[in-house]
Amino acid sequence: MASEPSYQGSCICGAVRFTVQGEPVAMGYCHCESCRRWSAGPVNAFSLWKPEAVSVTQGADKIGSYNKTPGSTRQWCRDCGGHVFTDHPELGLIDVYAAVMPDFPFSPGIHVHYQETVLHLQDGLPKMRDVPKEMGGSGEHLPE
Repeated sequence: MASEPSYQGSCICGAVRFTVQGEPVAMGYCHCESCRRWSAGPVNAFSLWKPEAVSVTQGADKIGSYNKTPGSTRQWCRDCGGHVFTDHPELGLIDVYAAVMPDFPFSPGIHVHYQETVLHLQDGLPKMRDVPKEMGGSGEHLPE
């Protein structure tokens, strides 16, 4: 029996390290203003995991957090400021930023909050106005 894949990640200075095990629930790009401002980029690459798949292996005491809304707790390393997670308790999922796991085979499947985009992409992936219905959104698709 093959074991589940696992991937390691860290903040930029390495003080906070973690492992994810198995496969993410979803992967894609978020275009909402909050994610853009948090990531300091025009789009944020996300990978959503069940909480039990994410283990902080070093530096849990160095993780800072911020809640802009009750639906998300953004987390970063207090030493370097490197962003690592966003906990979405209402969804029961943790967003582990794809960019902080160097060996993770990121394979996006969707764009969410595309109505807020500042970077229009024509990649053939579905573009959602907000998020899928099963995540509490409208499920409305937008054209590329």
